[in-house]
Order: sequence, then structure tokens, then C-alpha cells
Amino acid sequence: MEPRHARYPFFASAREAVRGSGVDLAALVADGDPAVDRGRERVERALTEGTVEPAEPLEWDARDELLSYPIARILVSLLDSRAAVEKYAGAEARTAHRRFTEDLDADPDGARRDPGRVERDALLREFDLDGAVQVAEPEPGQTEGKWLWLGVGAYLSYVDPDWGDDWRLVNRELADGEVRVEREELYRLLRAAVRDRVAEGLPFDGVGEELADELEAEITDLRDLLADRSVGADLDVVAPEHFPPCLARLLGRARDGEELGPYGRLSLLSFLAGLNLDVDDAVALSGLDPEPVAERFAYLRDESGAQYPPPSCRTLGEYGLCDNEGNHRSVAPHPLEYYGRQLREADDVVDWRDRQDRDVDGVEA
Repeated sequence: MEPRHARYPFFASAREAVRGSGVDLAALVADGDPAVDRGRERVERALTEGTVEPAEPLEWDARDELLSYPIARILVSLLDSRAAVEKYAGAEARTAHRRFTEDLDADPDGARRDPGRVERDALLREFDLDGAVQVAEPEPGQTEGKWLWLGVGAYLSYVDPDWGDDWRLVNRELADGEVRVEREELYRLLRAAVRDRVAEGLPFDGVGEELADELEAEITDLRDLLADRSVGADLDVVAPEHFPPCLARLLGRARDGEELGPYGRLSLLSFLAGLNLDVDDAVALSGLDPEPVAERFAYLRDESGAQYPPPSCRTLGEYGLCDNEGNHRSVAPHPLEYYGRQLREADDVVDWRDRQDRDVDGVEA
């Protein structure tokens, strides 16, 4: 098992290394191997933070990192949710994009000294793009290597129509069956290639009942994180006085300039995103800085338009954010469901965006 396998566990050579090692994944799970904990963290951070980077990198060795990848794929398969697959594959691709961008833009001598880094030719070969990419001659005054020529077939294999008009072939320079792209655009196409590879075959059947039983606790917790994506589909009224108590407290703390922490910030912003607030209104309501709000909203509303929901009431309780006031979880186990019930029972609700002074009545500090 090489350092590069741990850094890029979706490479074909990494998969072969796992197979060749003779490791029994079921035995790892039964024994409570560290790779299982790292695999759970991999999926949890993908669902909550949009990354699979470890929170404490020094806690895991290369073996843990590599073996955590097939464990994570088992967990995602047991979740049996298209939303989980999308979030997990997107997070793996996002993390890989950051890593190979660092590798390819690094000083060549330093990159060769680091066995975990990947060179461009090796990365292109991994996705059958070797020979499909040519370095364009630099134009006067331009940086060498800024432009590349990519075969049309390879380009169309990974470009997403939702990326905008700039990516359409009619708006591209074409010559001899090749498309001119910037280096950073090639990196984006490679990110899409990683996402497709990670998502391929997920969720898969064939996870044995014994293994599924061993992972039951992990799956229960991850399902709470994933929650129900359709809960807030029809909620588009913003009435802070009817927010669930835990979200009202978070909103009050945010408006008072208090630090919410990563779980508190995720919970509040995913709730506001579930109410179809745009970034400007979310900033005006919460008092949070615009840049992190925009970044988080971009993650919560992925490229397919799917909406990532706030954590369930049970998960909020585990974060120390929900006290289950009035035992509301027994009738409304999700914040958006609780909020919907409050709105239905209220009279003359005025949307916060339509209020002249935009008061935030009922928000607890």
C-alpha cells in the first residue's frame, strides 16, 4: 500500500492494492478496526461539510486512509439513498480536486520527492485521457502551459451542461477535433471524472446481513444526518417567531455576533436554505458574514438543484443544540416539520421579508 493509494483511493492501482492485500473488510468491521471509524468519518464529513478530509489528519495512517474508502462505499450503499451518493461522490471529488491541484501546481522537484503526490501524466492515464491532452503554444505575454488542447470526445465525456454557456462547444475554439481549455478548466473536468468514478456502482447490492448488522449503529447516525430531503419542499414563508426553539436560539446567537461552531452554523444555514432564502436575505436575517453564507449555500444547493436538509431533531440533540422542548420529537422529529406545523396553527403570519422594519420577534438570545 503506497502513500499515493491513501491520497487517491479511487485509483485503479489503489483498488488492486486492497484486493492484493487480502484484507477482509467484514473482519475489519467486526474487530472495530480504526479504518472503520475513519470510513464513518469520511461519509459523515461528506454529508455535513462537503469534504472527506480527516478532521485530525495525524490520527490516521496510510493504511487507515486507504481501507476507509471501501468501508465508506459500504456505508453509502447501506444508506441506499441517491442523495447520499451525490453528496459523497461530490465530496470525494472536491477533496481530490484540491489535492491534485496542489500536486500539479507544485514545484516539480518537490513533487517527485513526495511519494503521495501524483503527476499529470499519471492522472490523465487514470481516466484514459493520456494522449487526449496537448499543451498549446503560449501566445505572446501569456504564461506557458495556460492553454491546453483536449480531444472533443474526452471533453464531452465530462462536461456538464449545467456549467453554463461558456462550456458549450459552439463557444469554444476548435481545431482538428480538439477543444482549447485552460489548465484550471481541465482540472474541473478531472474533478467531474473523479465524481463519476466514485458514484459508479453506488449504491451496490450484496452487503451481507451480518456486515449490515455490525454497521447498524453507524447507519442509524448517518441516516439522521441525511434526513428527509422532501420535508421542506413547500415551506417558503419566513416567520422567525415560529422557528423551532433550537433554531431560534441559534439565530439569536448569530445576530448577537456569537460563534456558532461548525455544527451550529450548518444547522442554521441549512434550515434557512430549506426556507428558500437567497444569500442576501439569509445574511440580513442572520447577521452572518456574506462570504461563508454564500459558500455554504452553494454546497447546500448542489449543481442538480437538490436541497440538502437541516439535521434531524435527534441529531441536533446529539450536537447539544436541541433540548426536545415539550417532547416535540414524538410528533415532529425534524425542524422543518415542526416549523410547518407551527405555521399551519398560526393566524395572520406575515413573512419577515414583507415586514417594514424586518423585526425578528420571538428570537431568543
